[in-house]
Amino acid sequence: MSHSAPLPDDSPPPQFRARGALLRRLADVVCLPSSRINAFERSVTADLLIEMLRDASPDERLKVSRRLASLTEPPPQLARLLLHDEPRIARPLLEECESLSDAELLDCARTSGSEHRLLIAARKGLSEVVVEALVAAGELKAIEIMLANRDAKIGHAGLEALVVISRDAPQIVPALLRRSELRPAQAYVLFWWADPEARRTILQRFAVSREILQDAAGDIFPMAAEEGWQDPMSRKALQFIERRQRNRAAIEKSPFTSLEAAVSAAQHGMSREVAEEISYLAGLKPMTGAKLFTDPGGEPLAILCKATGLPRAALRALWRGLRRPETGEDGAPNPAFERTMIIYDTLAVDRAQTVLRYWNWSLSSAMTPELLQAIREGDDSVIDEYSLPQRAAMLAFAKELGRN
Repeated sequence: MSHSAPLPDDSPPPQFRARGALLRRLADVVCLPSSRINAFERSVTADLLIEMLRDASPDERLKVSRRLASLTEPPPQLARLLLHDEPRIARPLLEECESLSDAELLDCARTSGSEHRLLIAARKGLSEVVVEALVAAGELKAIEIMLANRDAKIGHAGLEALVVISRDAPQIVPALLRRSELRPAQAYVLFWWADPEARRTILQRFAVSREILQDAAGDIFPMAAEEGWQDPMSRKALQFIERRQRNRAAIEKSPFTSLEAAVSAAQHGMSREVAEEISYLAGLKPMTGAKLFTDPGGEPLAILCKATGLPRAALRALWRGLRRPETGEDGAPNPAFERTMIIYDTLAVDRAQTVLRYWNWSLSSAMTPELLQAIREGDDSVIDEYSLPQRAAMLAFAKELGRN
């Protein structure tokens, strides 16, 4: 008599009432206050609960996660198991459990999926190290949620990484500008890829006065002059602080009698030679001048003219010399030209000089052969090895020097 093979059982697994009751009871024991259970008893119970949860259904694991979310000290191994579970099971802990440690959040951020990081990004009281882990993952949605999270703390390293990311994701620039942690040096770098509205915000908020610095260092200038300006460190710092923007010594070597004369010549067509002369006469390195003249927005031209005391007519002359339209096809003012003029009219001379000096300091004086090579090779991984102005130059010149 032959025996046929049993048919496969496609029915759902049986629902064991005892299992559900035991899971609830173990979770209750784990959640008992410390006055009723000691640490060793809680640990043993948690170990038993972990073993059961490994084979429990998603709904059963979710119930335990919700139960643990209110604990002030959930057992670490039990929390880790649930934090690495599917997002809907980890959600109660990530959204409601305020006592999760940075170590637990870091582990989850680094080893779980993108949905877990979205939940972490919205948590209250995010620390700097957890924020850095979210930024390191490079997921824009999580970064946007974190930037909108007013309880998240962003440290210097996190901000520097965010500035790098924003170069290829300029949509996060407005959110970055709303962060109180952002410093002027970082904002001046963001300027180069910010949209017109963000640029206006940067100039309104971060174009600071140097009056306090000038008062503090007023008596240092004669000392440096007596020493023949031989110390490069103090010379660079004093060049940033001083009130005078134009380079008087450059006039003696220039074919033009003044900065105004060079600008007047430029309005008939900006050549490389004229651009370099304007840069020298304005107290800038040619590399900085080239960055200003090639910027598509035009706002840097307004900053250049205002900082050097050039009149409005000079700004118009530069615009024409660069072959940029002043009006559109319908005869209305060109929006870019109009914005540039507004920047010129509203920005104070001293504040314009601060921005221009920083750009010149970071975009030219920091440029070394080693840095040029790193920029061309796209080596962002070593960006922390460079100084603040070198990092600014690396980011600002990436496109011009052959980066993708």
